[in-house]
Amino acid sequence: QVQLVESGGGSVQAGGSLRLSCGVYGYTYSYYCMGWFRQAPGKEREGVAVIDSDGTTSYADSVKGRFTISQNNAKSTLYLQMNSLKPEDTAMYYCAADQGGSCFLGRTWYNYWGQGTQVTVSS
Repeated sequence: QVQLVESGGGSVQAGGSLRLSCGVYGYTYSYYCMGWFRQAPGKEREGVAVIDSDGTTSYADSVKGRFTISQNNAKSTLYLQMNSLKPEDTAMYYCAADQGGSCFLGRTWYNYWGQGTQVTVSS
Protein backbone atom coordinates (compact mmCIF):
# COMPACT_ATOMS: atom_id res chain seq x y z
CA GLN A 1 0.00 0.00 0.00
CA VAL A 2 1.62 3.22 -1.17
CA GLN A 3 0.95 6.33 0.86
CA LEU A 4 2.04 9.91 0.33
CA VAL A 5 1.85 12.32 3.23
CA GLU A 6 2.49 16.04 2.74
CA SER A 7 3.57 18.49 5.41
CA GLY A 8 5.18 21.89 5.72
CA GLY A 9 2.41 24.15 4.51
CA GLY A 10 1.45 27.30 6.35
CA SER A 11 1.01 31.03 6.14
CA VAL A 12 3.81 33.34 5.10
CA GLN A 13 4.22 36.89 3.88
CA ALA A 14 5.15 37.66 0.31
CA GLY A 15 8.87 37.22 -0.25
CA GLY A 16 9.10 34.49 2.36
CA SER A 17 9.98 30.82 2.03
CA LEU A 18 8.47 27.46 2.86
CA ARG A 19 9.65 23.90 2.34
CA LEU A 20 7.03 21.27 1.66
CA SER A 21 7.75 17.62 2.38
CA CYS A 22 6.06 14.51 1.04
CA GLY A 23 6.76 11.28 2.88
CA VAL A 24 6.63 8.31 0.52
CA TYR A 25 5.66 5.04 2.20
CA GLY A 26 5.43 1.57 0.71
CA TYR A 27 6.79 2.54 -2.72
CA THR A 28 9.00 -0.29 -3.98
CA TYR A 29 9.22 0.40 -7.72
CA SER A 30 12.59 1.26 -9.17
CA TYR A 31 11.15 3.76 -11.65
CA TYR A 32 9.03 6.68 -10.64
CA CYS A 33 7.68 9.98 -11.69
CA MET A 34 6.86 12.26 -8.78
CA GLY A 35 5.53 15.73 -8.77
CA TRP A 36 4.03 18.63 -6.92
CA PHE A 37 0.70 20.09 -7.96
CA ARG A 38 -1.39 22.94 -6.64
CA GLN A 39 -4.98 24.01 -6.81
CA ALA A 40 -6.28 27.43 -5.88
CA PRO A 41 -9.98 28.05 -5.15
CA GLY A 42 -11.96 28.24 -8.38
CA LYS A 43 -9.01 27.14 -10.50
CA GLU A 44 -7.92 23.89 -12.05
CA ARG A 45 -5.12 21.87 -10.56
CA GLU A 46 -1.78 22.67 -12.17
CA GLY A 47 1.59 21.01 -12.20
CA VAL A 48 4.30 22.87 -10.33
CA ALA A 49 7.35 20.60 -10.63
CA VAL A 50 8.17 16.99 -11.45
CA ILE A 51 11.17 14.73 -10.98
CA ASP A 52 11.85 11.25 -12.31
CA SER A 53 14.02 8.41 -11.09
CA ASP A 54 16.94 9.72 -13.17
CA GLY A 55 16.75 13.02 -11.33
CA THR A 56 15.45 14.95 -14.31
CA THR A 57 13.30 17.88 -13.22
CA SER A 58 10.82 20.19 -14.88
CA TYR A 59 9.12 23.32 -13.58
CA ALA A 60 6.16 25.48 -14.42
CA ASP A 61 7.22 28.82 -15.87
CA SER A 62 5.51 30.62 -12.99
CA VAL A 63 7.84 29.04 -10.40
CA LYS A 64 11.13 28.69 -12.29
CA GLY A 65 14.01 30.18 -10.35
CA ARG A 66 11.96 30.29 -7.15
CA PHE A 67 10.96 26.68 -6.44
CA THR A 68 13.19 23.58 -6.29
CA ILE A 69 12.01 19.96 -6.28
CA SER A 70 14.33 17.41 -4.69
CA GLN A 71 14.50 14.14 -2.78
CA ASN A 72 16.49 12.73 0.07
CA ASN A 73 19.08 10.05 -0.67
CA ALA A 74 16.76 7.24 0.34
CA LYS A 75 14.10 8.53 -2.06
CA SER A 76 11.68 8.32 0.84
CA THR A 77 10.87 12.03 0.99
CA LEU A 78 10.05 14.46 -1.78
CA TYR A 79 10.64 18.15 -1.14
CA LEU A 80 9.53 21.41 -2.65
CA GLN A 81 11.60 24.39 -1.55
CA MET A 82 9.63 27.55 -2.24
CA ASN A 83 11.41 30.91 -2.12
CA SER A 84 10.30 34.44 -2.98
CA LEU A 85 6.70 33.43 -2.47
CA LYS A 86 3.96 35.52 -4.04
CA PRO A 87 0.27 35.84 -3.16
CA GLU A 88 -0.54 34.00 -6.39
CA ASP A 89 1.27 30.94 -5.01
CA THR A 90 -1.56 30.54 -2.50
CA ALA A 91 -3.13 27.11 -3.05
CA MET A 92 -3.49 23.60 -1.74
CA TYR A 93 -0.34 21.72 -2.68
CA TYR A 94 -0.36 18.01 -3.45
CA CYS A 95 2.36 15.48 -4.16
CA ALA A 96 1.84 12.59 -6.55
CA ALA A 97 3.73 9.51 -7.69
CA ASP A 98 3.48 6.85 -10.35
CA GLN A 99 5.55 3.84 -11.31
CA GLY A 100 5.13 4.06 -15.08
CA GLY A 101 4.80 6.25 -18.11
CA SER A 102 6.61 9.35 -19.27
CA CYS A 103 7.41 11.98 -16.70
CA PHE A 104 6.59 15.51 -17.78
CA LEU A 105 5.05 18.59 -16.23
CA GLY A 106 1.73 18.37 -18.05
CA ARG A 107 1.05 14.85 -16.88
CA THR A 108 -1.96 14.66 -14.56
CA TRP A 109 -2.52 10.91 -14.25
CA TYR A 110 -0.81 9.46 -11.24
CA ASN A 111 -1.71 6.35 -9.26
CA TYR A 112 -0.88 7.86 -5.91
CA TRP A 113 -1.76 11.23 -4.39
CA GLY A 114 -1.29 12.82 -1.02
CA GLN A 115 -4.00 14.58 0.93
CA GLY A 116 -2.61 18.07 0.36
CA THR A 117 -1.12 20.85 2.46
CA GLN A 118 -2.30 24.46 2.38
CA VAL A 119 0.03 27.32 1.49
CA THR A 120 -1.18 30.87 2.03
CA VAL A 121 0.90 33.88 1.01
CA SER A 122 -0.21 37.30 2.15
CA SER A 123 0.81 40.59 0.57
